Amino acid sequence: MKGPTSIHCKRAYEPPQQTDGCRVLVDRLWPRGLKREDLHLDMWCKELAPSDELRRWFNHDSRLWAAFYQRYHKELRGKQEELQALLEAADGRPLTLLYAARDSEHNNAVALAMFLRKVMG
Repeated sequence: MKGPTSIHCKRAYEPPQQTDGCRVLVDRLWPRGLKREDLHLDMWCKELAPSDELRRWFNHDSRLWAAFYQRYHKELRGKQEELQALLEAADGRPLTLLYAARDSEHNNAVALAMFLRKVMG
């Protein structure tokens, strides 16, 4: 199995595209108002979402972004098996991390993508 050729983040409410490759929902909660069949998922990685405590603390406040992603990255360092499974699921295709948040720059998918890019070198 090969890792992803690239990593992208996309709002779950945007329509799927052929170029998405492996589509993975990385939120702990299911996106409001979406049916499972409409999301066209390859995986749902709840276990890679931020802890409930961290998610509630951040509350999508962009002023807390730097502290949020640093705390989230610390949580992710303890989830090596789950991270490896996510990277392998892409199997040489692009990896698209799906999220429900309205803010496209300050969300857990962006923070996870940053972490994965570091891990991949």
